[in-house]
Amino acid sequence: MKIGTVTGSVWATKKSPALTGQILLRVTSDGAEYIACDLVGAGVGEQVILAFGSAARVGQEKIPADAAIVGILDEAEE
Repeated sequence: MKIGTVTGSVWATKKSPALTGQILLRVTSDGAEYIACDLVGAGVGEQVILAFGSAARVGQEKIPADAAIVGILDEAEE
């Protein structure tokens, strides 16, 4: 998992039918940019927790996603 910041939304009119109804957001983390399925209702500017691979599909096994937003951070300590 990684911590990232939501930077915007993504729209795709042609996509896998399994992604219908999924909200896709742009997220930056450690200088990289990801497109992630939003499972928690995150918004632009929020810090979020990203899950990747099979962990991104837990509870949503039928979506063809490699990244998912699974939490919104309230605060974090270093």
